[in-house]
Amino acid sequence: MLNTALYAIHLSAMPFSYSLDLTRLSAAYQSHQLTPSIVVRDVLAQVNDSSRTNPAWIYVMPREALVWRAAELEQRRARGEHLPLYGVPFAVKDNIDIAGHPTTAACPAYSYVATQTAHAVRRLEEAGALCIGKTNMDQFATGLVGTRSPYGACVNPFDARYISGGSSSGSAVAVALGHVSFALGTDTAGSGRVPAGYCNVVGLKPTRGLISMHGVVPACRTLDCMSILALTVRDARSVYDVVAGYDENDPYSRPDTIKPSSRAHAGIRCGVPRPTDLEFFNDKTAQLAFDRALRTLQSLGAELVEIDYAPFAETARLLYDGPWLSERLAAIKPFFETSSSEIDPIVREIISAGAKFTATDAFEAQYHLQALKGRCAREWRRMDILVLPTAGTIYRIEEIAADPIGRNANLGYYTNFVNLLDLAAIAVPAAFREDRLPFGIALIAPALHDGTLAHWGSRFHHAAANKLGATPFLLPDADEIADGNGDSGITLAVVGVHLSGMPLNWQLTSRGARLLEASATAPQYRLYALPDTNPPKPGLARALNGSGATIEVELWSVPARMFGAFLADVPPPLAIGTVTLADGRQVKGFVCEGYAVTGARDISSFGGWRSFVNTELM
Repeated sequence: MLNTALYAIHLSAMPFSYSLDLTRLSAAYQSHQLTPSIVVRDVLAQVNDSSRTNPAWIYVMPREALVWRAAELEQRRARGEHLPLYGVPFAVKDNIDIAGHPTTAACPAYSYVATQTAHAVRRLEEAGALCIGKTNMDQFATGLVGTRSPYGACVNPFDARYISGGSSSGSAVAVALGHVSFALGTDTAGSGRVPAGYCNVVGLKPTRGLISMHGVVPACRTLDCMSILALTVRDARSVYDVVAGYDENDPYSRPDTIKPSSRAHAGIRCGVPRPTDLEFFNDKTAQLAFDRALRTLQSLGAELVEIDYAPFAETARLLYDGPWLSERLAAIKPFFETSSSEIDPIVREIISAGAKFTATDAFEAQYHLQALKGRCAREWRRMDILVLPTAGTIYRIEEIAADPIGRNANLGYYTNFVNLLDLAAIAVPAAFREDRLPFGIALIAPALHDGTLAHWGSRFHHAAANKLGATPFLLPDADEIADGNGDSGITLAVVGVHLSGMPLNWQLTSRGARLLEASATAPQYRLYALPDTNPPKPGLARALNGSGATIEVELWSVPARMFGAFLADVPPPLAIGTVTLADGRQVKGFVCEGYAVTGARDISSFGGWRSFVNTELM
């Protein structure tokens, strides 16, 4: 029997009795209560059991290959290899390539056996993650409903009469049902966020280009984005940390780094559409759920600011009313010209409309979009993040069948504009609706402000909801991380990218860490800007020959039971050592190995990393 930290339940409730969120799974591996071989056995049993009622999977890896892979990982761990996603089961949407296995994009006639593994999947496997298989989707990633697949319509895990959302339908369902810890999807028009909202999971759509799309069947190549479906914000960000990075094989990959925010903890300005711009499609239950979500944000210290949503809504309409449809046609043009009869009729109708646009139409649409960007920019001056319903309503499967295009368009009202405007977004579960269906909100920010979204997304998730997907398990820090559980915490001196408002601060907050106070080191240290780090990081090193300076730090209390998991995320040359403060106290803190500061820029004169960033990097 697993210990209470894993929330053990009766086997009759699920095929196996533990949660696959990364916090608990990592703890179970660390304590040897689980092994990847056991997890593979249990996951395959659950996938097989659920496939009869919810077709989330298109292709499952052969059992023999998974068993071999699990054993290999156990051997590598025994040899001391650092594998940040050791034994973590995951799935990929079936428009993402894995070498030696079929990719269908939910169109059997289009199917091919991939010769290369997608960049993101390769990074995950190198980090020790276990790919269980390929998930169902709206064909050619064209739809937000999850019903446009010859492999069957995915159904909502909470009520089979309702849609799961799409196009990353199988990925969201697989995570919600506890088949895998996380899944990769794509998000061009909301295809990761909408199913996340309907399935009570997190849907991370990072800044476009930060995760390589190499090895993915394109929908709209200039707008496509990888998405991560996970049980918690912390899990999604942990996966992001592994897969993100510049890829020279993807012409749309961007080397930019995440920007810090000075408003991550207090006084965040949350833009909300004026009541006349909010659209719930006559769904009063959804409207009440959104009102509750806004009150939760206010309780966390957010300031709600009414904004003009009209330019965002107008931008959203461009995606399917404009020449970006031509990109969908271009993505599969040779196949469409020879085999259009093999395509789902609704998908075929949508994609074929791309043929009517001219080059003149494309340029005129770009001019229109640029003007809309200017109008939206004026609204961004009044807010830090935009808060919206993930979707304004949810439909029964029969309702979608009655109006497949019109009702699908309604689901994009709050999502279609995001990639056109180069924004980052995250869908986060909120409290359930009065009819017991999931409801979620989307937090949206300008490009490269993903860290701010992660921080507020995690805070909101823990304040508004406590159930992981459709499983019986609760958010990890409901009972395991909160200070009320008797965990006294370890004081940690933070000097760089983990400072409040900085890109990796979420690694502290998502583990229940609390900011104690601002402080400074004794005048015994030097601070260096480390080269070739992403995001940019400083290194704190003890000075030689008494030439030290006082460096600003923050002191955080990290729950003791989470300190090991946090430490595992600290990459070399950084380390946790003992730091002497200006008042003589000695605490644990970030330090840097000596070899890494040789030749690095000494930035001690700035007095701290935040001052350097604000002066040199902003």
